[in-house]
Amino acid sequence: MKTKIILAALMVVGVLSGKTEKMMNETLNQKQQALVAVAACEAKDDQKTLERILDDAFERGVLTVNEAKETLSQLYAYTGFPRSLNALASLQKVVAERRKKNRSVEVGCDASPLPDDYDALKQGAVVQTRMSGKPFDYAFAPAVDYYLKAHLFGDIFARDVLTYSEREIVTVAALSAIDGVEPQLKAHVAGARRMGVTDRQLRAIPEVLEQKVGRMEAFRAAKAVAEEFGEVFVEGRPIEHQVFPTGEPNTEYAKYFIGNSYIAPLLSEGLPMSNVTFEPRCRNNWHVHHRGAQVLICVGGEGWYQEWGKPARRLHQGDVVNIPAEVKHWHGAAADSWFQHIAIAVPADGASNEWLEPVTDEEYDKLR
Repeated sequence: MKTKIILAALMVVGVLSGKTEKMMNETLNQKQQALVAVAACEAKDDQKTLERILDDAFERGVLTVNEAKETLSQLYAYTGFPRSLNALASLQKVVAERRKKNRSVEVGCDASPLPDDYDALKQGAVVQTRMSGKPFDYAFAPAVDYYLKAHLFGDIFARDVLTYSEREIVTVAALSAIDGVEPQLKAHVAGARRMGVTDRQLRAIPEVLEQKVGRMEAFRAAKAVAEEFGEVFVEGRPIEHQVFPTGEPNTEYAKYFIGNSYIAPLLSEGLPMSNVTFEPRCRNNWHVHHRGAQVLICVGGEGWYQEWGKPARRLHQGDVVNIPAEVKHWHGAAADSWFQHIAIAVPADGASNEWLEPVTDEEYDKLR
């Protein structure tokens, strides 16, 4: 029975993945998809994945060396020189290895020369105004205002190796891979539309990030895109920097849970423990551990723990919950986040679990 359920789940995932890939191909071309993945890997400093993506893009002929260089060079303005230089070193390594193995590498066109009378500050102000939707003057920091206008939007954007729309696709993807820059990400999602990125292309960026880079990057992009379109965003925050495995669907105890949970056994003897993953809003029923106690170590996301007759406690990564024997309680994920904890069963003679009534939506929705 368990095997059939897992196979059915894999079939559904396969169908959804096929639909996602079709959507991506209909909106972002292969070059644009490669730019998204390259930019996000540069921003999160994931050199191993970046090298794989670059090698694949060169193998399929969807990206030139100069287009990759331009992407990674532009991003120093958004992610800093260290990440840009790390990524350029990875690009150099991939190109050298391909040439050593006599595998094709298309260099591509370099930037066209600019007129002798080109005014970077003047042209940069025009480009910045178009991207922002209105004139932008950062009077508080005049030097930064100059760098943005003259260098980023004047010098860098003038290089025609990438188009304006491609540069904004790159920027949105990169900012999606950085925590804490949501205002800038939202501004560039709006700016991307003004620079020629279509709505369908914007909506496809999270899909590319999900498939090629990571769930957290896709989550940030999808949230920013939804907010730009004035849509309600209900997706729960993924677990970032996940260390412990998600495991298999928790089918054996599914009848005692509301929502989907997953279990990954870690130790079966001595001090039994498993990593339990809850999707957003998933929680187990009220229950009691008779004779044996339980310890929860929160390892990712955010959740809730509540003992009968007491206020619910919000749980965060690093929290530890000691659950004495004979205490009626429940635990699960927050409404806006995935959640993981390691559940440790404290051995005791004659230990057993008693499963009780579910935590209703009415009860759960009162949690604050």
